[in-house]
Amino acid sequence: MANRLANETSPYLRQHADNPVDWYAWGPEALERARSEDKPILLSIGYSACHWCHVMARESFEDPSIGERMNRDFVNVKVDREERPDLDQVYQAAHQMMARGSGGWPLTMFLSPDGTPFFGGTYFPKTPRYGLPGFTQVLEGVARLWRDKRAEIEDQNVQVRSAFATASGALALDQALDAAPIHASLERLRETFDARHGGFGQAPKFPRANDLELCLRAYARSGDQGALDMAVITLRRMCEGGIYDQLGGGFCRYSVDAEWNIPHFEKMLYDNGLLLALLVDAWRATRDESFERCIRETAGWLMREMQSPEGGYYSSLDADSEHEEGKFYVWTPDEVRELLDAGEFSVVAPHFGLDRAANFEGRHWHLRIARPLESPQARALLDSARAKLLAARERRIRPGRDEKVLVSWNALAILAMARAGRAFDRSDWIDSARRALEHIRSRMWRNGRLLATYKDGRAHLAAYLDDYAFLISALLELLQFEYAQRDLELACSLADALLERFEDRDAGGFFFTASDHEALLYRPKPSYDTSLPSGNGVAALALGRLALLTGEERYASAARRTVESFFALLRSHPAGCATLAQALEEALTPPSLLVLRGVLPALGRWSGDLAREFLPHALVLAIPDAAAGLPPAIDKPERPEPVTGWLCRGTTCLAPSNDLEGLKKACRTPDSV
Repeated sequence: MANRLANETSPYLRQHADNPVDWYAWGPEALERARSEDKPILLSIGYSACHWCHVMARESFEDPSIGERMNRDFVNVKVDREERPDLDQVYQAAHQMMARGSGGWPLTMFLSPDGTPFFGGTYFPKTPRYGLPGFTQVLEGVARLWRDKRAEIEDQNVQVRSAFATASGALALDQALDAAPIHASLERLRETFDARHGGFGQAPKFPRANDLELCLRAYARSGDQGALDMAVITLRRMCEGGIYDQLGGGFCRYSVDAEWNIPHFEKMLYDNGLLLALLVDAWRATRDESFERCIRETAGWLMREMQSPEGGYYSSLDADSEHEEGKFYVWTPDEVRELLDAGEFSVVAPHFGLDRAANFEGRHWHLRIARPLESPQARALLDSARAKLLAARERRIRPGRDEKVLVSWNALAILAMARAGRAFDRSDWIDSARRALEHIRSRMWRNGRLLATYKDGRAHLAAYLDDYAFLISALLELLQFEYAQRDLELACSLADALLERFEDRDAGGFFFTASDHEALLYRPKPSYDTSLPSGNGVAALALGRLALLTGEERYASAARRTVESFFALLRSHPAGCATLAQALEEALTPPSLLVLRGVLPALGRWSGDLAREFLPHALVLAIPDAAAGLPPAIDKPERPEPVTGWLCRGTTCLAPSNDLEGLKKACRTPDSV
C-alpha cells in the first residue's frame, strides 16, 4: 500500500511512495506526531536525479526490516531539496557545523521534535563499508542515544541553536567599498587553476560557472588575458570532454576525474542554464567555433528534452537508467560499428576515443573528443554518424526525468536562451524563453507573490529569494531583446516583493525566505555561490540594473546595502563569492545604459549588431519611437535619424549619437575598477 508521499507533486517524493517506511512530507502533521509521541525525526533530504539517493533507497528504504525499525523508533520525513531549498540550507549547514566537513545528498539528519538536529550524515550503506557504519547500526545507535542520553542531546541542542543565532547576526553597513576582494578572488582562482585541463583544483571537477563569469568580466573590464585564458581553456576542455553530451547536447553535473572525461551523469537544468549563458559570453569574447557548437546543441537539447508542452522547463534528467549509472550514454565499439558505415566509423572511432582502452568501468566507452577532425569531409561524416548514434540512443530506456517546474531554475534557462537568441538571431530560442516566462507569469505568479514549484497543474510552496532575484535578472535579459512594458512592470513588482518581504532592513541584504515564511531553525541569509549563484549577489546585480532603467532609488539603495552588508565577508573570504564580487564591481562602477530609439528595421539591425558584442558592463535597450509610457530614464525624444543612441555611465551621459561603431567602442571601454 502506498504511503502519504503518493499524493505529493515532487517526483522524488513519489519515488518513495511504495517504501515500507511510514514517510511524511515536511509539515505540521509530522512535527506534531514527533512532539506527541516524543520521538526523534529521521529527516532524509535528496532529489530525483541523485545517484546515491537511489542507492540508499534500494539498499535501505525498500527493505521491510529496516522500514519496520524506522517506523518503530522515528517519525520519518522525506524532503525534496529542490522543492524545499530552505530546509536543505538549514540542515546542510547544521551537518557541516556538527561534522566539521562538507555535506551532500542524500542528507540523513536526526532531529528533536522541535526540529533541532543532534546527529547526522549523508549516505549510509545498508551494511558497514567505505569506512561508514551500516544504516541499521546508525538507527540502533540513535534510538539508544535518544532513550538514554536525553540531557546530553538537549545540552547540544542549546549549543546548536545558539550557534545559528550567532550566524544570523547583523553585518556592518556603511562600509567604504573598494575593489580588493575582486582582485583577491581572481588571485585565488589563478592559484588553483589547472592550466592543462582547465577548471580549478583536482577531481572531482565542477563547472563553477560563476567563477568563470568573473574571469570573463575581468577581461572585459581591464583586458586581463590570464583571466580570459582561465575561462576559455576550461570551457574548451569541457566542450571536448565527457561532461558534455557529444551526441545530444547539454552538460552533466560534474566530472569525477580532472580531465572532464567521465561525468556524474545527471543533467540539471540550472547547470545548463548557467553554462549556456556563459558560453554565449565566451563566444562573444572569442568567436570560438567550439563554443558555438555547444551553444547550438545545448539550446536544442533544452527545447527538445527539457521544455514542457505548457512552456516551463523541466528540472533534471536522472544519472541512472535501468538501475545503472550512465547506461543510457555509454557504448562499445562493436555497437557503434554496427550502426555506421565504414567511412563514418573510421572518423568516429579516433575522434571519440573508441580506438583506445575503455574509459568507463573497464568495459564501456563514454564519448569525448579524443582527437580533432582533420578535414571538412570528416566533419560531414561525423555529422551523419552522430545523427545515427543519437537516433539509436533514443531507442534505449531513458533516464528518469523530473518534470516539476521550478521558478529559479527556469529563470536561469530563460536568461540563457534569451542571451543565446539575441547573439545568434534565433527567434526560436527567444520564443522558447518567452514560453517559459509566460508559464511562470500565468501559473506561478498570484496576487503579487511567486509560487516556487509547479507540476501536474498544481503550483504551490511560497517562493524563495532565488526565485525572485533570478527572475528579475531573466526579465532584464529579455528586455534587451525586445522592450515590453509588461515585462518591466513584472520586474518591478518582483523587486517590490523582495524589498517588502525578504530584505533585512537593519543590516542590509536579503534572507532566503520571506518574512511570513514558516519559522525554521534559523533564517538563512546566503552569501556564497553553491551550484547556484548567490541569491544575494544576483539580487544586488539585478536591483542595481533595474534602478538604471526605472530611476527607482529604492532599488539602487537596496543593491548597495546588500554589497555593504557582505563586504567584510568578501574581504576575509573572497573565494566562493564570485557573484557578490560581480555585484561589488557594479556598486563601484555602475554599468552603462545604452538606449537606442528609432524605427524598424534599422533599430533591429543596430540591436542585433550590439547583441553579438561582449558587453557585460552595459545594458542595451532598443525601443521604437512609437513606444509610450516609458520611465524617464529611458524615455528619449524622437530624432530625424533612423536610429539614435543615448549612452550614460552613472551620472554622466554622452551626447546623442548616430555612430554605431563609436557606441560599440564606448560600451567596450568601461571605467576601471
